Amino acid sequence: MAGVLYIVGTPIGNLDDLSIRAAKILRSVAAVACEDTRQTAKLMDVAGAHRPLLSLHEHNEAERTQELVDRILSGDDLALVSDAGTPLISDPGFRLVEAAATAGIRVSPIPGASAVLSALSVSGLPTDHFAFIGFLPHKSAARQKLFETWGAVEATLVFFESPHRILESLDEIALQFPARQLAAARELTKVYEEVLRGSAAEIAAVLRARPSVKGEFTLVMSRQSAEQSKANLADPMELREEVDRLIATGASRMDAIKQAAKRAGLNKREAYAMLEQEKD
Repeated sequence: MAGVLYIVGTPIGNLDDLSIRAAKILRSVAAVACEDTRQTAKLMDVAGAHRPLLSLHEHNEAERTQELVDRILSGDDLALVSDAGTPLISDPGFRLVEAAATAGIRVSPIPGASAVLSALSVSGLPTDHFAFIGFLPHKSAARQKLFETWGAVEATLVFFESPHRILESLDEIALQFPARQLAAARELTKVYEEVLRGSAAEIAAVLRARPSVKGEFTLVMSRQSAEQSKANLADPMELREEVDRLIATGASRMDAIKQAAKRAGLNKREAYAMLEQEKD
């Protein structure tokens, strides 16, 4: 009889968050697949689990997946963990779960911590509809395109960002969505846990005043409501003010019109005509 693949959620910083059930599963399986064996070894000590650790990361997942599937098919129960949080959420494991499910193997979730849900729960922003976007792109142009695409979605947005690029990303959000409210969560569940709330410009100002910026960030950004979108589309004066604001930040007139048009749901020609009409 085939074994079971357990997807085990692990703490995102505080080892006390390891659930009783998760520890029980880690003690019972034949082996544990993990990103970093050194990191997971600490977790296994806390769980009192002395089981073999098998590395499974983005560089070897394709090659190791079949080996793990074969072990489960032969009768071994295996667990999959990430370095922190729920596996597969911006972490390796998709290929393994997909292959296991295709092979008819039972894949069972062992719920645990998640930076996405933890940040949402303390953000102070609506959580009835939200979208998790994952890590923001490294390049500015790709980030701006992503913000333009997802910024029009009527849902609270959640991003991951590193301390090395957080200020650049906040500056870009401030340029594109100056009125949006954000929560920037860092070091959740750890000693220096912090949640900064406000506009992107306000949060960036707080971080810039510090000697250094540390900790991985989970950014939660408020949605644009349908009412706001319609208001922007119908009000030439607001469009003019947005163009002027963008020009004041250094954008050329044509770039400012293009950006303002996208936010209002217009093409550039429609926005230009509206501005000319408002000027007359």
